[in-house]
Amino acid sequence: MSSRGDILLHVAEINSLESSLVSTEPQRRRPGARGAPQPQPKLPLADDPADAWDRPLRPVKDLDEVARAYPGRKLTLDSERKPLEFYGPPDKPNAFSMDSLEFFLVIAQFFREALPLRLILLMIACQKAGGRIPLTQDEMAHVLDVARTKVNEALQQVMGHGIVFRVKRGVYQFNPPYSYRVAEFIPGTETMDAQYIRVDQHETIAKIRSDESLPDLVRFPSLERMRQEIERLREERAKMRAERRRERVQQKEKGAEQ
Repeated sequence: MSSRGDILLHVAEINSLESSLVSTEPQRRRPGARGAPQPQPKLPLADDPADAWDRPLRPVKDLDEVARAYPGRKLTLDSERKPLEFYGPPDKPNAFSMDSLEFFLVIAQFFREALPLRLILLMIACQKAGGRIPLTQDEMAHVLDVARTKVNEALQQVMGHGIVFRVKRGVYQFNPPYSYRVAEFIPGTETMDAQYIRVDQHETIAKIRSDESLPDLVRFPSLERMRQEIERLREERAKMRAERRRERVQQKEKGAEQ
């Protein structure tokens, strides 16, 4: 058996050998080939997304490469999305409705006078959740600053096309396919908590269609009749303009003969 002194001598020889193998010069990074492209760091891509948490985070230099690595995701650098902004008084926030653009296009061509269009806009602005319009004709006349008889004439035109219909005295209903307010927020008071009322459009449509006491134009609204009337009016106005042009030509000819 070796003595304790022999063992210590053997350990010292091993340490001396290891020290001789290690250079005392500082380690320098080998220069790469000049102009050679450096490899781009890649994000960890695994079957289980949770595995990515165990990988070191590396800087991203090529967003296109990231997008190709994750084809099922949308890559964006947009700013934070902000909530939609609508004008409305503080006590009635979110005061907006859903309106048919095709409906606006047709009535803009059909109604030649401004009052029916103004009346429609007023009723859109005053409707409650579910499309109910709590307005009397006197209130309409006051807001629009016209005589009540004028309001009644315009209202009959609007109702004649199934745009709105009368529910009871002072209450009208918008036809949901044309304009509809889905929800409204009713602020609280000292005796009542705040409420958020929502009435889905399809529920109101189903209720109107099941009411056989209403006219078919109200139960099954369509803009086709107004489109046909627009074409008829266009043809009439075109004939009137042509007739006026002929009269002017005849008057010029008579003046030249004299």
